[in-house]
Amino acid sequence: MSQGMRAIEITEPGGPEVLKISDQPIPAPSAGEVVIKVAYAGVNRPDALQRAGLYRPPASASPLPGLEASGVVVSVGEGVTQWSEGDEVCALLPGGGYAEYVLTPAAHCLPVPKGMGLREAACLPETFFTVWSNVMDRGGLKAGERFLVHGGSSGIGTTAIQLAHALGARVFATAGSEEKCEVCRQLGAEIAVNYREEDFVEVLKAQGGAHVILDMVGGDYLPRNVKALATEGRLVQIAFLQGAKVELNFAQIMLRRLTLTGSTLRPQSDLVKAQIAEALRETVWPMLEGGRIAPVMDSEFPLEEAAAAHAHMESGAHIGKIVLKV
Repeated sequence: MSQGMRAIEITEPGGPEVLKISDQPIPAPSAGEVVIKVAYAGVNRPDALQRAGLYRPPASASPLPGLEASGVVVSVGEGVTQWSEGDEVCALLPGGGYAEYVLTPAAHCLPVPKGMGLREAACLPETFFTVWSNVMDRGGLKAGERFLVHGGSSGIGTTAIQLAHALGARVFATAGSEEKCEVCRQLGAEIAVNYREEDFVEVLKAQGGAHVILDMVGGDYLPRNVKALATEGRLVQIAFLQGAKVELNFAQIMLRRLTLTGSTLRPQSDLVKAQIAEALRETVWPMLEGGRIAPVMDSEFPLEEAAAAHAHMESGAHIGKIVLKV
């Protein structure tokens, strides 16, 4: 293997144009790690926040963007027994996915589901880890409960709708156009609310309120989410596109015994991520292999057009996942 690889680096904080192709050293695995020759890298909202200078990677992580990828294991560190060279995997990454080679803990890799290509597999880790850990673990969603996800046509949204539906919940979603609402319905949402025309609070209240809400909007959605929850409902916050500060009346939270929680995936320990990977392998991978759920693909860009991929994501025009072909 030559010592250099092509990678996309963030040359300075800013818009999509600060993403530039560069030559970087190929990483070498330490104990418990693997190096993957990347086929495809997923493009996610946190990548854009990192590029803009709003989301610092953990000190130990690669400064290169990219939190998920698929490809072939090319070298394994000491003590790695579950993978060997030549295995096709998809993986949650600490960073560095926008490159020809990437390093990640072996325990954060999952097999490419049977019958699925590397392109689709690259779309699985970031969204499935996020949805599983927040909706199922933190939110405790159970079969028969009412679940609302905002941004239903996003990568997170399309994953959450399918997973909640497959696990027997009643699913509701919001999206910004009739086309996006129709996609949500096809994926398993009982009702999709076009937030430009209808108030999701009224729609959910008419159904008895949501037991779990997954929100990445924040801002003025927070008090509205509280109103849309059923008694003993759980609001799980995973991002705040409209701002992190808001005024909230806590009387409702006390009177209706509501739970407000949230998380971010990236700063969590390697052990926690390994446990999420194990839960996905047991519960979700059989659904993917059986065709009950599948990633929704929007578009593919070559690695050197990462800036165009980011501009497309930030335009809000996409439905489902965007990938870079490496």
